[in-house]
Amino acid sequence: MKKTIVALAVLGSFAGIAAAQSTVTVFGIADVAVRHGDSSGVTLNSVASGGMNTSRFGVRGEEDLGGGLKAAFWLESAVGFDTGAASDGSQFWARRSTVSLVGDFGEARLGRFKTSERLLFEEFDPSGTTGIGSTAALISALGAQTPATGGVAVDLSRFSNMATYILPGNLGGFYGSVDQAFGEAVDGQQMTSGRLGFKANGLDITAGMSTTNAKGLQYKMATSVVSYDMDVARFTLMYTTTSFGAPGQKNLTGVVIIPFGAGKFYAEYTKSTANSAAALIAGVGDAKHVALGYQHSLSKRTVVYTTYAKINNSGLGKFSLSGSPSVAVGQTSTVYDVGIKHSF
Repeated sequence: MKKTIVALAVLGSFAGIAAAQSTVTVFGIADVAVRHGDSSGVTLNSVASGGMNTSRFGVRGEEDLGGGLKAAFWLESAVGFDTGAASDGSQFWARRSTVSLVGDFGEARLGRFKTSERLLFEEFDPSGTTGIGSTAALISALGAQTPATGGVAVDLSRFSNMATYILPGNLGGFYGSVDQAFGEAVDGQQMTSGRLGFKANGLDITAGMSTTNAKGLQYKMATSVVSYDMDVARFTLMYTTTSFGAPGQKNLTGVVIIPFGAGKFYAEYTKSTANSAAALIAGVGDAKHVALGYQHSLSKRTVVYTTYAKINNSGLGKFSLSGSPSVAVGQTSTVYDVGIKHSF
């Protein structure tokens, strides 16, 4: 009897170790905002999902393989919390579907995810390129997403069939990653992306770029950032260029983020300049984007927020904010919102 009890205790301890080595987590974000938009004297009131962060649902897990090596997976889907609908059409796990090996060498990742260039851009955009404060509102595909011009209708921030390598975090402040997405067809869309940065004592300097090939044409995006965190405020200067053949854009963004108490305030200004070839594309022109936002944490998981944003277009520009009425050529787009985000 004693031997049986001892054996059960030993087996129980091994089961506990095995359980501790493998974890699976269900997670998500529920984010909904009320918006008021105005353009050319027309107003639009709406309830929108993802005013601060994209609403999502996912499951992720990892297993400790020993010797500092881990295996991990991640599945993530967007959810429209304003309607309850899945937000990514036929691709249910369109936000992310990856498997990884992580160790002292860094991380090797395979599957569908965002490019290194896009992650860089999102990190220093004060809104994370989500909602009306997103500076990505002034980034044009320049015809790259139009099949008639040789492009492919695709989300240029995420790619399927992608291999990624991420540097380890013990390189004295240096960090970076590289990606390669395989088209897997004669005319399939291929992408190469990468970034490299250095971060120490509040200073963060980084640069990245991506090149997307579709039917012999290339869409290129490059971003350079200098950011300095003084604790009382963080200042960021970001410069982004895009091109698709002759058409091109140059975007210069300045951001200040001021934390205080349980909240933080941010102000952002972006000036976008289109070259002469881009200015001939319908909807593209010079534009300016300004955003003011405040976020207040009610707890570690729940945040209330409000944002004001405005785009001033010129030339053939028709850039618009999410939640704005249709914008006429050369007109403005103004939106403000109030929302709540809960992470689980």
